[in-house]
Order: sequence, then structure tokens, then C-alpha cells
Amino acid sequence: MNATLRQIAVPGGAMIVFLILWELLVWANGWPNFVMASPSDLPPAYARYWELFLTGGWQTLWRTVAGLLIAVVFGTLLGMVMGFSKLAREALYPLLVGFNAIPKATVVPILALLFVGQHDFNTVMLAFMISFFPIAVSVSIGLSTLEPEYRDILRALGASQATIFWKIALPKTLPEFFGALKVAVTLAFIGTNLMEIVSPHGRGLGALFDSGRTNADYPLMFAVLIALAVLGIALFYVVVALEKIFAGWAERSPG
Repeated sequence: MNATLRQIAVPGGAMIVFLILWELLVWANGWPNFVMASPSDLPPAYARYWELFLTGGWQTLWRTVAGLLIAVVFGTLLGMVMGFSKLAREALYPLLVGFNAIPKATVVPILALLFVGQHDFNTVMLAFMISFFPIAVSVSIGLSTLEPEYRDILRALGASQATIFWKIALPKTLPEFFGALKVAVTLAFIGTNLMEIVSPHGRGLGALFDSGRTNADYPLMFAVLIALAVLGIALFYVVVALEKIFAGWAERSPG
């Protein structure tokens, strides 16, 4: 089996097995769809609400991507500051850990009160706030562990910190950066949907999920969850493709 076919067949087969096991679990326990919807309950929900899924899916996706892009820029800059400065690293790490430890559900009402009616802005902000941490940490660790002799040689040749970053540090940190970005993708989706569900008059797939919960439409709720999973997987593989382009040299040959 060639590598490309394997990369498609193995995840696809795993998803099919998961759906079959899910269906068998519901059937074996005799659960009605108001307790646990099965995969066979989902196609009617998609057929009935397909316009809402298209609209809500787009709204969720663009807000997630926007928040993630902001997180990449901010996280990279913050990681550079902490990576090149031990003082900044010692000062900022406790603050970042403390901020990251705050449950983001508690931030939703604060944002909603600060920016009343700005649902798109609030959603993008929460996606950013929940996803920049792993990026900042990975860049910081990558730069702080840069071999000092490289810095000394480049500084002796008159290189600036920016030159050291672009020529040596950035390529070295790319594998860690893309590893963190894969984590940040899932976190950004969590932030987006948290705001969409909790915020009043929300939009997107999170609001569609909340509508299903309010109306006790459990097949719709599970259909939304699967749609979110599909979007998350798609964005994850976009990151994987970018990793192959920019950091493919670091990939080990498959076993």
C-alpha cells in the first residue's frame, strides 16, 4: 500500500469502524434516539436542516480560522519575546499559565458584557484566547533551547536578533510550532462553539446545537457534533499539509 493511499484508507477505515460500533452500541442497549442518537438517525437531520448546517458551518469555520490566525501571530510574537529573553520568560510564564487555567466558560459573560451585541468579535476573541497558549509555549521552548554557539557566531558576524530568528531559530522551531498548531486548531473550535452555545442570540453550529437541545431534538444535536468533528478534522489536515510543505524535512519515515 503506497503512502498516499494508506494516509486516506487508514483514517477512513477507522471512522467507518467507529460509526459501526456506535450503531451497534445503541442497538444493543435499545436506546431510543432521545437518549442516544445513532448514526442512522443523522442523515434525516442533515436532510431536514441542510441549509442551517451550511450557514452555521460557514459561520463557525470563518470565526475559528480568524481566531486561530490571530493566535498564530500573537503566540509567535509572544513566544519570540520569551524565547530570546530569560527575564521575559520568567515574568510571563506564570501569567500565561494562570490565564490558561481559568475556565473559558467564565470568560464568555465577561466578553458579552464588554462588547454587547458584537457576537462575531466575541467569538473570534474567545477562539483566539483559548488557542494562543500552546503556540506561544512551543515557540518559546524552541527558541530558548537554541544552541548558544549558533547565536554567538551569528552575533560575531553582525547578525541582528531578527536575522538569527529567520535564518536559524525559525526553521528549528517549525516542527514544534506545527505540533502546537495542531492542538490549537481543536482548542479554537472549542472556543468558537463555547461562545456560540453560551452567548445569547448566538449563531453558527453552536447555536444550532443549543436549538436542538432546547427542542429536545437529539438527532440534530448529534448531527451538529459530527459536523463539528468533520470541520475540525478538515482544518487539522490543512495544518498537516502546511507542515509537509514547510517542515517536511523533520518528518520521520513511516514504519
